[in-house]
Amino acid sequence: MPSFNAELEERLVRYCAIDSQSDVDSASEPSTEIQLDMARLLVEELKEIGAEDIELTDYGTVLATIPGTAPGPTIGFLAHVDTAPQFRAEGVKPRVIRGYNGGEITYPDDADLVLSPESSPYLAEKVGEDIVTASGLTLLGADDKAGVAIVMAAARHLIETGAPRPRLRLAFTPDEEIGRGAHEKLPKDLGADFAYTFDGQQPPVIQYETFSADAATVRLRGVSIHPGLSKDKLVNALTLGAKLLMTLPQQMTPEGTDGKQGFIMAGDIEGDAAEVRIRFILRDFERDGLEQKGEILRKACAAIQAGEPRAVVTCEITPQYRNMRYWLEEDMTPVDLAADAARDIGIEPEFSAIRGGTDGSRLTEMGVPCPNLFTGMQNIHGPLEWISIQDMGRATELMLAIAARAAAASD
Repeated sequence: MPSFNAELEERLVRYCAIDSQSDVDSASEPSTEIQLDMARLLVEELKEIGAEDIELTDYGTVLATIPGTAPGPTIGFLAHVDTAPQFRAEGVKPRVIRGYNGGEITYPDDADLVLSPESSPYLAEKVGEDIVTASGLTLLGADDKAGVAIVMAAARHLIETGAPRPRLRLAFTPDEEIGRGAHEKLPKDLGADFAYTFDGQQPPVIQYETFSADAATVRLRGVSIHPGLSKDKLVNALTLGAKLLMTLPQQMTPEGTDGKQGFIMAGDIEGDAAEVRIRFILRDFERDGLEQKGEILRKACAAIQAGEPRAVVTCEITPQYRNMRYWLEEDMTPVDLAADAARDIGIEPEFSAIRGGTDGSRLTEMGVPCPNLFTGMQNIHGPLEWISIQDMGRATELMLAIAARAAAASD
């Protein structure tokens, strides 16, 4: 197997420098115009490597075909072009630390920021490998520019070498980070029997279980009046919002849970004394657990309303995605194929549940089974994000092995 490290490094550094952050407040498709900068670049690169059926859809997804050299199932490979809106993504300056020595990594643009094996234990296993980080002021964007680089490098190799594979479909989606990546048109447009997202963290993990997720928006409208005249008249919406947050179970938060525990998270708040809007995300691995968390939030809102009848408190809960396990456990073909392919390249796979979701969560629910594969990304959505180029190389080899094994199985 050839080394893909140089190509992966070049692609990752180049892709991460492009701002393609999504925006949960935007109703457009995709949510930000800048995501199309990445999409159009990928269209041109797919043309250069000789992919076929290249299309930029009206919902912002780039689609392409790698023609098969053997019969077999049509397999999709996906990655998302957007980066998380939770942290700054403009002006990303990726840097490569070659032959990591095992010590602390400091950042040129933030002298107080330190990445170390103590804070990120997996880093201790990467001595001698090439580590990519940002400069300290932004996230890196390996989530999911690493996945994009992996799929593109593997696609180029397959086309140039004529390596064995069935027909493959590629998809680069926008807006995954805000839960809109797998558009309702995508299953038909993708045309795959099953698919994989490259959106996971360290090898050798293959994932076929995710959170189930809902979003909630709570609005609290108070009574506004001049503070000097407010005795027994003012109803401060900010105070009501603070009471609501304190009414919720204090350990049922992301920072208070792990493993298979779900949570309620207040992710965004804005407003003033007159009116406040709080956005929540609700997460659980089971449907009934997710429903219970929604009910907890509704009851907390009802308690605030009952305590202050002059206010108006509303709670709207919207489904986002569901645990892909519900469908994949009925047919584990794509999971078993990925696991066997990993063994083909000397990796004994491990399976874990994602404390999050992927485009594969929505795709699986919409009828295209879609487990998630590792890329190597770590500490995502913040300034300490990092990735090993060698881990990306292992993921690229896994994609090629999946294609080869699927072709061999059809002989």
